[in-house]
Amino acid sequence: MLNTQRTSLGENDFMEKTMNNLILALIQTDIVWEDVDKNLNILSNKFSSIEQDVDLIILPEMFASGFTMQGKEEISKRYSDILKWMQEQACKNNTCIIGSTIYKTDDKFFNRLLIVNSESVEFYDKHHLFTMGEESNHFTAGNKICQFEIKGWKIRPLICYDLRFPIWARNNDGYDLLTYSANWPASRKYPWSTLLKARAIENQAYVAGVNCVGEDGNKLKYSGNSVIIDYQGKEINKCQDFEEGIIISELSKIDLDKQRQAFPVLKDMDEFTFIK
Repeated sequence: MLNTQRTSLGENDFMEKTMNNLILALIQTDIVWEDVDKNLNILSNKFSSIEQDVDLIILPEMFASGFTMQGKEEISKRYSDILKWMQEQACKNNTCIIGSTIYKTDDKFFNRLLIVNSESVEFYDKHHLFTMGEESNHFTAGNKICQFEIKGWKIRPLICYDLRFPIWARNNDGYDLLTYSANWPASRKYPWSTLLKARAIENQAYVAGVNCVGEDGNKLKYSGNSVIIDYQGKEINKCQDFEEGIIISELSKIDLDKQRQAFPVLKDMDEFTFIK
């Protein structure tokens, strides 16, 4: 965790330095296969165990069901229940929560990441569908980037397989934190850890990657490897492999801005336009 030392600063300097810091929590959990009620109950208890105020809580991909495709019809029927639970938890804990679930509209299914606080709901539909796992046969790809703000921080949320595609994460909108909610198998944990660091370095932004642990209904094993990385690619905090856990870190906007001013690589990035 990044610690703020009150003793080295005057009161006014301390307040100025910390007021725009962002405190985020990552919840690495073992998702019970296709059991929405049990997962929400487990996560409610995990939320209650967080003993400090946090600005943002990040959950894994399809946190209420596991990465199911055959069960998409039944899970999509619980969309309103899942959203209501997120809203209740956001109000109860005075925070913002992000995590994905299955959404259906006009006979199309989306892997939808919800961004929920006490006053609003935003969403991002997963753009890169995992074709090797037949996700593209069951879900429709989203085509819009989402960006939201907390305490002056610009945050770009993405989902799992999006991690492999750097153009989709390119920091052309000046975001400060890039997040990935994932169900990323243990067999590919090295690319997960490596690409998260690459996204942080190339976009000169903090990166938070949240994964699950355990074994899903398809017998895929997950090692977690949830981590918070700074703008130079250094790990700030991480969960234990193959274990459930919660990590909380405080991120400094002042430190990020200083690094960008001292080494302004984003000014030299290539201009491009997405063509659909």
